Amino acid sequence: MAGSLDLPNGDEVTPDDVFLYNDYPYRLVWLDDDTHAFELCPLYWGDSGMDIPFRDREALVDQWEPESRGLLSPEEWGDWLDAAADDPRFDDDELAHLAAKLPTDWEPEDTGDDSGGLRDRLGL
Repeated sequence: MAGSLDLPNGDEVTPDDVFLYNDYPYRLVWLDDDTHAFELCPLYWGDSGMDIPFRDREALVDQWEPESRGLLSPEEWGDWLDAAADDPRFDDDELAHLAAKLPTDWEPEDTGDDSGGLRDRLGL
């Protein structure tokens, strides 16, 4: 199955689009199997066992949380990256990868803090 999918918020996405699902950037991947029609693949963690399969759109509607906003503008992706940069769950490599893939010109703020990612902040 190819084409687009209507997200629960009304946005229409294709496999080329990145959208915010449960407060993380994902892409749509169509599946060709008997149990699932598509999956949502995290932009950084894709193909790592963290993809989320759905049997149909109604299953996605059931799992659509308030943190799911669909397509974002470049400015909104920049704001999301700013928030993620302050979140210890994200390391520098993940943020750099996401920033390169998201439709934004985001650059990390120079805080003057030489600490790197989470491992550096923990002293590892």
